[in-house]
Amino acid sequence: MSSDVHNGQTSGGEFTHFNEQGRARMVDISGKEATVRKAVAVSKVTMDPATLEAIREGRIGKGDVLAVAQIAGIQGAKKTSDWIPMCHPLALTGVDIRFHDNGVDEIQIEATVKTEGKTGVEMEALTAASAAALTIYDMCKALQKDMIIGPTMLQSKSGGKNGDFNL
Repeated sequence: MSSDVHNGQTSGGEFTHFNEQGRARMVDISGKEATVRKAVAVSKVTMDPATLEAIREGRIGKGDVLAVAQIAGIQGAKKTSDWIPMCHPLALTGVDIRFHDNGVDEIQIEATVKTEGKTGVEMEALTAASAAALTIYDMCKALQKDMIIGPTMLQSKSGGKNGDFNL
């Protein structure tokens, strides 16, 4: 297989996650150079103003929603390869989860993940943002079941052969 890989495809247009039999495989990264890598993913949870107020005032019966969501996001980043079959287990060098609210009906989540390695941390950042959003939902669902999660997306990434990406 060609070592010239871009956006999941070889220079011949073949996807790198399939072997010669067309079956899924984990991409071999043994020949790649280790570089510093960083990815930022974002998500949001939209809710009733009363639900946001209850979170801000610490009136959710399960505890401090954002503290628990922060830990869930960190754990999600660390366990991404357990959730996403073709992800490599990575030694992460940093995970930071930040929350911002619009003062009305949204909590925005920003997950930043870093490593020094041979493959990127985009999936770890996306998983961290998703796990934090799902935890907010879980902790508040007794108060409101129709909260909306998303959109969840990669905001930026740096490092690696394919270069930087910014939304």
